[in-house]
Formats: sequence, structure tokens, C-alpha cells
Amino acid sequence: MIGRIPPVLRPEHPSPRSLAGLVADFGLQSIGSLDGVEITGLTVRSSETQPGDLFVGMPGEHGHGAAFAGDAREAGAVALLTDETGAEIARDSGLPIVLVDSPRLALGEVSAWIYQSSEEPPLLFGVTGTNGKTSTAYLLEGILGQLGLVTGLSSTAERHIGTLNVVSRLTTPEASELHALLARMREANVRAVAVEVSAQALSKNRVDGIVFDVVGFTNLSHDHLDDYADMEEYFQAKLEFFEPSHGRRGVVSLDSSWGQRIVEGSHIPVTTISATKGVDAEWRVEIVEECAEYTAFRLEGPDGRSIESKVPVIGWHMAANAGMAIVMLVEAGFELEAIGHAIADGIDAYLPGRTERVSGDEGPTVYVDFGHSPDAFLNTLGAVRKVTTGRVIMLFGADGDRDPTKRHEMGRVASEYSDILVITDHHPRFEDPASIRKTLVEGAGLAEHQAELYEVSPPEKAIRKAVSLAKEGDSILWAGPGHQDYRDIEGVRTPYSARELARQAIREAGW
Repeated sequence: MIGRIPPVLRPEHPSPRSLAGLVADFGLQSIGSLDGVEITGLTVRSSETQPGDLFVGMPGEHGHGAAFAGDAREAGAVALLTDETGAEIARDSGLPIVLVDSPRLALGEVSAWIYQSSEEPPLLFGVTGTNGKTSTAYLLEGILGQLGLVTGLSSTAERHIGTLNVVSRLTTPEASELHALLARMREANVRAVAVEVSAQALSKNRVDGIVFDVVGFTNLSHDHLDDYADMEEYFQAKLEFFEPSHGRRGVVSLDSSWGQRIVEGSHIPVTTISATKGVDAEWRVEIVEECAEYTAFRLEGPDGRSIESKVPVIGWHMAANAGMAIVMLVEAGFELEAIGHAIADGIDAYLPGRTERVSGDEGPTVYVDFGHSPDAFLNTLGAVRKVTTGRVIMLFGADGDRDPTKRHEMGRVASEYSDILVITDHHPRFEDPASIRKTLVEGAGLAEHQAELYEVSPPEKAIRKAVSLAKEGDSILWAGPGHQDYRDIEGVRTPYSARELARQAIREAGW
């Protein structure tokens, strides 16, 4: 069964834009008549073309998007934007063609022009980093709501427009989709938007044409080395966010060593924050209390100013994310005291699949988390350990067709910091799941502390095994699936919810 692909959110009442005006404003060449052609949207996928669209044909790994221009025309496209190669491929499509050197590089600015997303924009906050992007974006949205603003969100998990929520496709949508989303938000009178921005989004120009009021950097650790040659190339992709073309001001966490390099390489004004003792940062996060329901913290800034609050999740790293969100708001012009008053009783935010407790008051405590890197495992296991009176049981698998170089370290960290480890499957994609598990088991064997180890497939059986091993006072951390509602098996999105499977396993065990 193929899972539902989430929809693209577009403005409900688009303003038609003249194709001739686009060509004139950008000084472009064209083929065919432009007379009377009006555009109301644009798309890079022929299968999602709507009447009035400008179809963008981009070169890809397996072919050129312009080959689908005929399909786009049948679906209602009124013009094609592509390069010279694409124009030759689509010469018989019957569509007027607008020529650019690189459709990918042009997509952001053209999308901004069509959707007029730079006119009366909301406050824009962008967050990048290996871990913590999603949590920080949700915390930003939560605090903004407590300050009385209508908010928008674009994250790995969801897109929000006020009270409208849809599941996300990519961490950061294509430029065409992101500008359409901002235009839809303008219709809904959204005043502030938090956007999670991945390294891939920066490398692939998905945030082009947008200047964020404040950008934030959480951390950098081993991940995505299937997309980048090494950590230096990965870092350089993140550093691009701190250019005037992307942001006006920045907030940088110094909790990873890469933070100082962001500060040194930034071409926009930045302030710094840290939750690590002994680190010299302008803003400091201090943990006040940790329990299973929340993490309380104090944020201290320049001139001795401070506020206290709490996040509804466990872990010092979550308090650090909250501190990042608050300082980003201060950099945008909000008064620290006003923020402190609004969140005095805690930040009102739901973070789907981020150390999310899915169990009841009796029996083992079960958390589902989206973390899928060694550093995420280290932080989350540490947080779970602090609020657990019994043993820590960890359940996880690894993505297929994704960075295999981190798998040994994932297994090692999982074994080092848990008492019982259950290794299972995640998204095998087109890899052999048994081969992935074998690598994870090898990694677990590298740990100085050897957890009691089980290898169980599929994950439906694995969570039952983990629950069967648990006692009152124990905690189970299921890392990897988090909020996701499917598993990718040989290209098929199979409906699947770790949260529901965990709850079912708890009920079956009689808790």
C-alpha cells in the first residue's frame, strides 16, 4: 500500500501575473507567444500541475524535467521555464518557453515574483543545525502564540498555517512550495513564521528569494555524509545561511565546536548562546530542574537580565533549544521581559516525536524520538537516564540508502548508554534490512559498556520484545521513527506509526 503524499499548500486566491511581465522584469529570453498568458502558480512536478501554472523543467539525476512538459500542459500549465537543453526537449510541447541558465538557481526568485511573497512579509525565523531544528521551530511557534501572534510553521514534521496542519514532505520544501506556503500564510494573516532549514535546502537553493529576520544555528555533528564529502563540506553548507542574502541577524549556539566557526565566518551580525558550563557566550542556559514531565531552565543574558521557564520535554538539549528560540525572538525585537511574562508557567508547545512520552502512569515509561544520529542518541539517552529510576531500554534501526558511515557509531553509543538494546529495522528503502542490522550490531560490539543485546525484525515485534523485557520504573526509548506515519520499503510508503505500535504493545503487556 502506498502512503498518502502530503499536499502542497498554495494561496487560495492567487493574483494572476503576466508571463510577459516576468520575462521583462528578469530580462529573460523566450520562445513562442507570450501575449495574454497569465500565471497563477508554478510547479516542478507535472503530476501536481494546476491550471494556470508555470511548469519548471529542471535537469535531474535520471533525466530532464522538461520531458514532462506535455503532461504539464494537459494538466493546465500555460508556460514552461527551463534551460536550453530543456527547451530543445520540450520544443513540441506547445507551451511558450522562458529560458534561464539554471532553473534551479532561478526558482526561488521567480517563485517570489509570482507569489509576491516579499510583499508585506511576516516575521521570518529560520533554524539550521544537525539536531534541534524541529524542536526549536516548534518552541518558536509556541512562544509566538503565547505572545498573541497568529503563527506559521514549516518543519520536518508538519506545516502549520494558524490552526491548519498538514504533514510535511521534506524538511524544507522546494522553493516553489515554500513561497506558495508563505503566500497562503499571508492570506491567513499569519504574522510570524518559523522555518526549519536543512543543509540540503541551502545547497539546493530551496530558501532562495527569502531573507529571514533572524537565523539560528543549533549544532553540527556526524550526519548526511551521503550528501556531503566530509564534515567540512557539510559545515560550509550550513554557513551559507549566515549570508545577507538569507538572514539579517543570527543566533549561534556554542554547544558544539562548530558554533565558533559559524561566528567567525558569518557575514551578518550574530549573538551567541550556550548551555554548556564554562563556555563564554553572551546568553547562557542553566538547567533548574529535570523530571519526566518537563525541564525547567533559567536564561541569562547581557546586563544581568534573566527569565525562567520550562519545556514540556526532557533533556538539557531541549532547554538549550528553548533558549535559542527566546534569543531569536529578542533579536527580532521582542522584549525579554514580555517573553518571560508570557512563558512564566512554561512554554506551550507540542513537539511531535521529540522524546515524546506515549505511555501512561503505570508500567515502563516509553518515549518515541526522531533522533537518528550518534549525537542525538547521546543527548536523548542521557536525558532519559536522568529521569529513570530503573533500567534504560533502547530500540532503534537505521535508514537504508542514507549515510552508512554513522551506523557503527550509532550502535556504539546506543550500547554504551543503555542497559538493554534492541536493534531492529527503520526505513530499509532499497537496502537489505538484515545487512543494516548487522552493521548496527557490529557497532554495538565496539562499546566499552556492552548492553544486553537483542536483534528483532520487524519493528512490530521489536517493540513487543522491548516491552516484554521492561519492568515498573524502566524507560524505553524508541529512536528513529518519531512523528513519521510510514516506513519506506523498496520505494513504497507503508502506513506505520511507532507511537500507536508502542501504545498497543503496552496494552498487550497488561500495563
